[in-house]
Amino acid sequence: MLGEYLITGRGAAEISASVERAVGSGELEPGQSLPPMRELAERLGVNPNTVAAAYRTLRERGVIETAGRRGSRVRATPATTGRDFIRVEVPEGVRDVSDGNPDPTLLPALGPAFAAAAEQGDREPVLYGNEPVEPELLRLARAELDADGVPDGPVAVTSGSLDAMERVLAAHLKPGDAVAVEDPGWGSLLDLVPALGLRTIAVGVDDEGPLPEEVRRALAAGARALVVTDRAQNPTGAAVSATRARALWSVLREHPRTVLIEDDHGHRIVDLPLHPLAGATRTWAFVRSVAKAYGPDLRLAVLTGDAVTLDRVRGRQRLGPGWVSRVTQRAVARLWADGAVDPQAVAGSYGRRRDALLGALAERGIRAQGRSGMNVWLPVPDETGAVARLLHAGWAVAPGARFRMGATPGIRITVSTLAEGDIGPLADAVAAAVGPGPVRSYV
Repeated sequence: MLGEYLITGRGAAEISASVERAVGSGELEPGQSLPPMRELAERLGVNPNTVAAAYRTLRERGVIETAGRRGSRVRATPATTGRDFIRVEVPEGVRDVSDGNPDPTLLPALGPAFAAAAEQGDREPVLYGNEPVEPELLRLARAELDADGVPDGPVAVTSGSLDAMERVLAAHLKPGDAVAVEDPGWGSLLDLVPALGLRTIAVGVDDEGPLPEEVRRALAAGARALVVTDRAQNPTGAAVSATRARALWSVLREHPRTVLIEDDHGHRIVDLPLHPLAGATRTWAFVRSVAKAYGPDLRLAVLTGDAVTLDRVRGRQRLGPGWVSRVTQRAVARLWADGAVDPQAVAGSYGRRRDALLGALAERGIRAQGRSGMNVWLPVPDETGAVARLLHAGWAVAPGARFRMGATPGIRITVSTLAEGDIGPLADAVAAAVGPGPVRSYV
C-alpha cells in the first residue's frame, strides 16, 4: 500500500499498467517511493522476476527512476510528458523568443541538394547490405574532425544528436547508473537520462563550460558517464575554453573508465575554436549534428568514438532502423561540399544579436550569459513572475525550469529572429520584468 493506492496485477504488463495509471491520476505522486521488488512480489503472490520486469518497463517509459540500493521512485517529471510541458503558450501578437530555433533566413535551400542526392540514388540505389554511411559524407566529416583535433575513430550516422547519446548511454550503462550532466543544460537530455533508467548528477556550468571541481565531485560520487557541450551550450551559451579543457582533461585522467560524450551541436554556427576532450578517457563519443546550421528537419548527426563504443552502437542500430537514409546523407554531403552555409557569416549574425542584447541588458544593470550560439541565459530571482510579466509586455521567453535541476532560476532568450530595433524594447521589458511583482502561472 502506497498511501491509499494499492498496486495490482499478476503479470508484468498488468503491474506496470497499474503503477502508470496511478501516476497519471495523481494517486502516486512525484518522488514517491515504490515498494522493494521482493516485497511487492510477495504481496502480489508473483515471482520477483515479474515485478523486476514491470519496474524495468516503467523505467524505460520514464515513469520511475531507480537510485541503486535506495530503490525506485516516481519521477518528478515523467519522461512520457517531458520538460516540453514547461513552456509558454504564445498568444497572437506576442513575440516568441523562447523556441531555440535557428534563424530561417540563415538556413540553406535544401531542394537542389536533395534533387542531386535523389538523382544519384536513381543511378546507385542503396539496397540491403550496403554500407550504412555515405562515403562522401564520411570523407568530409572525418576531414573536419581531424582538423579540429578529434581523435581518429570509426564513424556512424544517427538521427540527430539525442539519438546518438541515447545509443552510447545504452551501450555502456545499466539502469541505476549515474550520468553527470550540465545544470542548467539541455532539457531533452535531462529527460532522456531518467527515461533510460539512469540517474542524473548535476554539474554546474559557467561561460567556459562545466566546472572542473563539480565534475570531479560527480565522478567521485559514482557517475559512470559525463556529457559535455563543447560550444553553444543550451541554455547558457557556454563554450569550453582551452584553459577549461586542460582542467577537465586532468579530472578525467583520474577517472579513465568514465564514458565521455561530447556534443558539438554548435558546429558551423560558432566562431570559437573547438577544444575537444575526446581521448581523455578510454571510452568516448563525439557527436556533431547539422540541425542548427542546416535545419532541424534533416535529423542527422555524425558520431565518432572509440572502437568498442562505435561497434556496439552500429550493431544495435542494425537491429533497429538499420541506417539513416542515404539520400539524406548524400544531401548533407552536397551541402557541405558546396559551402551552402558560411560558418563565419552565420556565427557573426548570431554573435551581433547576442552581444547587442547582452550589452543592452548590462546598460540596465542586468547580468546575463551568452558566450556563443543563439541563446542568452538570464538568472532571475522570480522565474515564474518574470516569464509572466514578459508575456504581458509582449515577449514570450523560455522558463528556466525546462533546463535546470538544482541551478538557480532563470529565463532563456533566443536571439535568432531579433532585429536591431528589437534589442532596446526587449531589454527594457526584461529590466521591468525581473523586478518584484505578482507571481502568475505560465504553464
